[in-house]
Amino acid sequence: MEKLDLKKQLRHLFNPQKHEFADIVVPTMPFVKVDGAGDPNSSAVYRQAVEWLYGVSYAMKFAAKNELNRDYVVPPLEALWWSDDPGTFARREKDRWQWVVMIMAPEFVTNTMFEDAVAKTLAKRNDRPLSLRFEPYSEGRSLQILHIGSYDDEGPTLKHLHDDVMLELGVTFNGPHHEVYLSDPRKIAPAKLKTILRQPVRPV
Repeated sequence: MEKLDLKKQLRHLFNPQKHEFADIVVPTMPFVKVDGAGDPNSSAVYRQAVEWLYGVSYAMKFAAKNELNRDYVVPPLEALWWSDDPGTFARREKDRWQWVVMIMAPEFVTNTMFEDAVAKTLAKRNDRPLSLRFEPYSEGRSLQILHIGSYDDEGPTLKHLHDDVMLELGVTFNGPHHEVYLSDPRKIAPAKLKTILRQPVRPV
């Protein structure tokens, strides 16, 4: 059975350069999502959300394999971040952030498979997030770059994006700041973490 890897199929989304921002168009894709707010480093709600995302995503993967004879690699964790003041990202004022954590799924995964996966996960734990859902996310034109290093070192890159790159291109914000986590922080040293930084934009 061939295993679909969305990171390879959508290589232009998951393999950006680290020296300059790329101007890309992101297609609409389905995601399992959970909402929240506050500092992800200290929030039990954030940890709960991530655990549920992985539990449901792997249950969906196994359902696709058993029911559709189609296998796939569970894509990396992603998150949308926003605040009333975008400058909080450059200043790393995490307690003022709102977020959606999410994991992409192939288009052949159905709502029924999602609901079944939720039921299987709920049988193992009783703390389902109220905002847990399965829905498409549309992003469109975006600017992105690969950041290597600690999450807390992203500030200068984001400030350069907001103050210089977007101004030069004549674009403004068109959605939340988006991060794609290519590394597992439990296994990789902070200095070697690889994170895609993405910002949806539109003409001014």
